Amino acid sequence: MKVAVVGASGYVGSRLVPELLRRGHDVVATHHRSPSTAYPWSGEVEWRRVDVHDEQAVVAALSGVDAICYLVHGLDDPDFMRLDRQAADNVAYAAGVVGATRLVYFSGIVPDLPPEELSDHLLSRLEVEQILATAATSVLTLRASMVVGAGSTSFEVMRQTSQRLGVVQTVPSWMGSSVIQPVAAADAVYYLAEALERPEVTGHLDVVGPDQLTYLTLLRTYARAAKLLRVQLPVWLAPVEVVARVAGRLVDVPAPVVESLIPSLGHDMVAGRDAADVLGEPSGGRLTVAEAIRRSLVTRRVGSDGVAGAADGAAVGGDPQAPSVGDPAWARDRSVLDWLRGALPGR
Repeated sequence: MKVAVVGASGYVGSRLVPELLRRGHDVVATHHRSPSTAYPWSGEVEWRRVDVHDEQAVVAALSGVDAICYLVHGLDDPDFMRLDRQAADNVAYAAGVVGATRLVYFSGIVPDLPPEELSDHLLSRLEVEQILATAATSVLTLRASMVVGAGSTSFEVMRQTSQRLGVVQTVPSWMGSSVIQPVAAADAVYYLAEALERPEVTGHLDVVGPDQLTYLTLLRTYARAAKLLRVQLPVWLAPVEVVARVAGRLVDVPAPVVESLIPSLGHDMVAGRDAADVLGEPSGGRLTVAEAIRRSLVTRRVGSDGVAGAADGAAVGGDPQAPSVGDPAWARDRSVLDWLRGALPGR
């Protein structure tokens, strides 16, 4: 099967491509500006340039593919909701034009709330789902909350804040009591690959791990796995907008992305339709949160040349939990001292 991965050089895409190659599929990887040659699999795929906001460019890029995995979600532009709608409309149209028989979208778990109570991030995810569902093909949305793995945006925000906030960490009460069901990157990749091969399954499924826990418990679980002495204290006077701005400046992840994600942390995100009930369990079962974090930290330090060979998280046969040489610079490990030096005025 020829599979187009739209967003192949993003975090999830970079781990999905080697799994598709391992399963024997031909992969078309799209890029916007230039192909990401850093990943170990970059020479084993067909790269096609595409601007997802250009309808004809999307049709051309998806020509001849059997299945499409759509992984694009822009949070770094103030107008990301409109841009996401436009891109989704183009992909839905192109899927029908090129005759693709399968379209899989990786979304976020959307709480059952009125639209006005959802964050812009989650509302945008829901809008994209609804647009893609109009495609003239078999469509499945896989929804996830937090993806745990080295290089994942949400994981890196947690890792970097845990390192840099010191021993006593204040956690906003509106966030600390929210219940989530994180999924390991390795399990997310498994379900995406299964979904592409199972066109009879449509609608939406939730991709989750076996653990449901509060954000407060999640931070404590991370601290234990990382062997950090940390005490988390809930605080009640912490407005969402202030927390988002502070978090955006505390970590290396691009600030606009962090500020768009933070408001979603006030929602519970647990499975309603567990993908495991329909698509089955990965070999060995799904990873617990503690095990997913542990595997993400084992090869945490990446040298200036990155990691290589089987140790690379994006290598065929590698551990998707691990870092990859192709991961963005903001996912690299920096000491607190290095971070402080960079944060000082004039630096």
